[in-house]
Amino acid sequence: MERFAKIRLVAMDVDGTLTDGKIYVGPQGEVMKAFHVRDGYRLAQCPQRGIITAIITGRASEIVAYRSRELHISEVYQGVGDKRAVLDELMERYQCAPEEVLYIGDDCNDLTCMEVCGISACPSDAHPAVRRQADYVCAARGGEGAVREVLDLLFDAKKAASSPAAT
Repeated sequence: MERFAKIRLVAMDVDGTLTDGKIYVGPQGEVMKAFHVRDGYRLAQCPQRGIITAIITGRASEIVAYRSRELHISEVYQGVGDKRAVLDELMERYQCAPEEVLYIGDDCNDLTCMEVCGISACPSDAHPAVRRQADYVCAARGGEGAVREVLDLLFDAKKAASSPAAT
């Protein structure tokens, strides 16, 4: 919990992390992704608590842009080939040390980000290599509240660290 209390920046993947990984495609392209409302509830509270939120995803989607605006996610990077470069840039911009960064991802293209962070997490159905790398493997699957599960731990740790008994 002590490590969670230090987190200032939460960065995450989308497909397979914020969603179940399914992409519904119609004749005009991507039509639908399903996001869990519980993930959104906690994400929307992050800015009020001084937590910077970021999406770093390999795909580009207006659906993700729309959902990010709804949740007040301040940093959204889509169509990214090198997620680590974006994360490094964010850490520099916000002057975050690695131990102040939490990354949540589900697939092999998330591993380089997970290696540099103070805490790495993944949904229970993440790729086996990601589960091995993660500091925390959620009980929830991607798109079924995994991000909420991690953010609940983060919020609890910050609350405990700021309570009078913690000082």
